[in-house]
Amino acid sequence: MAVAEDVLDKVRAGMRGLQAPGHFDKVYKNECMYSFDTPESPGGLYVNLKTWQGFGEDYVELDQRKTGSTLYLHLLWKRVPIPEDELAAAAAAAAAADAASKPTKLALGTEGGFAVEPQKDYTLDKTAALVVLQGAGQPRLRVDLPCADLPELVINVINAIQAHEDASKQEAVSAWEEERRVSRYAEGLPQLDSGRKISPNPADWRCDETGVTENLWLNLSTGHVGSGRQFADGSGGNGSALRHFEATGRKYPLVVKLGTITPSGADVYSYAPDEDDMVQDPKLAAHLAHWGINMMQLYRVFLLVKLGTITPSGADVYSYAPDEDDVVQDLKLAAHLAHWGINMMQMEKTAKTMAELEIDMNVAYEFSALTEAGAQLTQLAGPGHVGLVNLGNSCYMNSVLQDAAEYLTHLLQLISRSEHAAAARLGLGEQQALTPSVFGFQLEYRTQCLTSSAVSYRRAMAASLELHIPLEAATNKEAVAAYKEREAKRQRLKEEQASAYIGADSSLDATSDPAASVVLLPGDSGGGGAAAAASAAAAAVKSGAAESPVLPVVPFEACLNKFTAAEVLDDYASAALGGRKSTASRTSRFASFPPVLVLVLKRYYVAEDWTPKKLEVEVPMPEELHIEQLRSSGPQPAEQLQPEEAAAAAGGGAAAPAAAAAPEPDPAIVTQLVTMGFSENGSKRAAVATGNSNAEVAMEWVFAHMDDPDFNDPLPPPAAAAAAGVQQQHDPEKVSMLAAMGFEADAAEAALTATGGNVERAGDWLFSHMDDLAAAVAAVKGGAAAAAAGGGADAAAAGNRSQLLDGPGHYKLLGIVSHMGSNTACGHYVAHVKKDGRWVIFNDEKVAASEHPPLSMGYMYVYTRVDGPAQ
Repeated sequence: MAVAEDVLDKVRAGMRGLQAPGHFDKVYKNECMYSFDTPESPGGLYVNLKTWQGFGEDYVELDQRKTGSTLYLHLLWKRVPIPEDELAAAAAAAAAADAASKPTKLALGTEGGFAVEPQKDYTLDKTAALVVLQGAGQPRLRVDLPCADLPELVINVINAIQAHEDASKQEAVSAWEEERRVSRYAEGLPQLDSGRKISPNPADWRCDETGVTENLWLNLSTGHVGSGRQFADGSGGNGSALRHFEATGRKYPLVVKLGTITPSGADVYSYAPDEDDMVQDPKLAAHLAHWGINMMQLYRVFLLVKLGTITPSGADVYSYAPDEDDVVQDLKLAAHLAHWGINMMQMEKTAKTMAELEIDMNVAYEFSALTEAGAQLTQLAGPGHVGLVNLGNSCYMNSVLQDAAEYLTHLLQLISRSEHAAAARLGLGEQQALTPSVFGFQLEYRTQCLTSSAVSYRRAMAASLELHIPLEAATNKEAVAAYKEREAKRQRLKEEQASAYIGADSSLDATSDPAASVVLLPGDSGGGGAAAAASAAAAAVKSGAAESPVLPVVPFEACLNKFTAAEVLDDYASAALGGRKSTASRTSRFASFPPVLVLVLKRYYVAEDWTPKKLEVEVPMPEELHIEQLRSSGPQPAEQLQPEEAAAAAGGGAAAPAAAAAPEPDPAIVTQLVTMGFSENGSKRAAVATGNSNAEVAMEWVFAHMDDPDFNDPLPPPAAAAAAGVQQQHDPEKVSMLAAMGFEADAAEAALTATGGNVERAGDWLFSHMDDLAAAVAAVKGGAAAAAAGGGADAAAAGNRSQLLDGPGHYKLLGIVSHMGSNTACGHYVAHVKKDGRWVIFNDEKVAASEHPPLSMGYMYVYTRVDGPAQ
């Protein structure tokens, strides 16, 4: 169909500046720059022909106004379901080829590797068009593609965009290599003439200072052999090589790692402060020769081949050379095997390869246990069974929109703010609970001074309960200990046999037949002797079947007992003793039970060396939970309360003066902000406005309020702020602005009082005190006694909808969030949810009926309260 001339005129008018994207340019054509719209969205995706950036229906006009571009490539994809008979035929074909489709190598998304995308039950009907945007309110001109009437430049740009890889895929496949610069100390490196020669046998290498045999580095100037630095996980060396560099006046910086030297190079490190990194040494061969090391002849590389894996196409070959120590390729394998009378072309495979064994371990370990990989799960779809595509690292969002308990708290705070601000629009009544109230509950801490026996009670709001896992309560300690002992024996045997195997090298000279470097496993008739026996034993260790890990099993009751157990406080300032330090005992109980209880098992922790670690442990969780017995009983008549609580309970004002005082800025936060260059007064205001939360939050507040006229003004004196109390009158307009955000007038007035009348800071103050707003308001207005009598957060419920939806402590398990990985910064998240009486697994976009939910391996557990038939 021909294009009208007036349309072509508008296309030509927008051609200026058009250029086809090159190979290294980035084209964003799969997702909107501002939202998650894609070509599959109802409105499709519009790609700017000048910037090559994509925009959804709601944002394309915004981009047009910002850039002035008028020409856009409109991509619209619609899913077309595949007929049932074709799907059934495809499933049958997949089942028939199941054995052939099993992974044969450790790779993702490649032929022979693990599949990363499920088979789709639809095809995409893709359409494209050139759209001319004429501005807001003007009709869009559309030219369906392909169209030969368009200018050649426009056609070339469109074709280039359609053929170009999306930027996200470019980034995913981009690879990088570490570039090592040439050390400036290599030229003219001083080398002392100590007469020392380094043995070519790795069994002879020892640290000169400590005697350790791992992670050894040779100083190229002095000949000192020292241990390297300690690794982040606590393994590695002890740092003696670096200490030697310091002890010798920091004059000899270059060290080479023993065990990495090959004819092609080695790992060289420079301790010089201006380098302090891996470097290249162009004269490494000469520097090593000074210490008797010939790079070309340092190692006799012994190779082993696994019998049973030999086929005409190859075999499993392992190298014990320290610079390899891995499965390798032998390009002359046929000749080497022929030396021992083995004809590769006549061999058949009878044993699993190392890759197959590793794949079996991967399939059988944690990933499969949590994702139920390999099980024939029934796929589910429809309302309540919608998965989310993993955007690369978003599986934590796909599980429950969280990657940790901290993110859950953050999410609930955002929801609370939004509901407060939009209460009128959402139709929320004064006493209607907000969404976070479904998760909110109170914990009560009872602290008893062991000297005076006086007791104090304190309550705190929480959205989840974190439970520590006491490993000492494991029920299978003997089995775990036996497994660890077996693992230690395997490792010890491996090291001993490897040492004996390497030591056997001395029996061969440099003129030995190259074919002799191949040593066969037990059963070979081509050789014998000590060397063959040693190599066979070492190979047996290497190729032995790995044992499934035996993890400690800790009962859930032990975690609850850890939570309720008495905690001893050594430096407790007891008011009953006039503030003197004493020993106290503190216990924790529930003051209320929420409708939805989130339990977080503390599997992740920070070790003493500040590295994140994970507790490898199983905690079998009950599907039905009865914890009403953990409800607190509050102060008892026979108990002696601490003086300030007794006065508050009696209606006295002992606690009122302290509560009435204006909040003081945290000196640590103020100091950090001042060191960043901000004024002291402004730093104090930031600390107070953010509730002394932390320096990062306070710094964000500073950036947002640096232009306030009173930013650098001193804070009002505490006494003056307290005396002002409720008598201070505020601008009604400011009060109305805060009330429009969903807060009561008295809370708005208190916030303005605490922040010197600044409405922006008052809003920050209100949101930073959401957990116990009524108590904070009472403190500002001098009503601490009323706040204490009302229980703080309980009083907040009446005025700000932060109600506690208390009920019986009887729950049933609703969902499980599981995490695979060594710490929360890496790995993968999945969720299991119980729907209509059956478990459903949500693994990114894959949703299926679950057969074996990981009840004992979860990270977070979501329980819903059992309220009877009316639930």
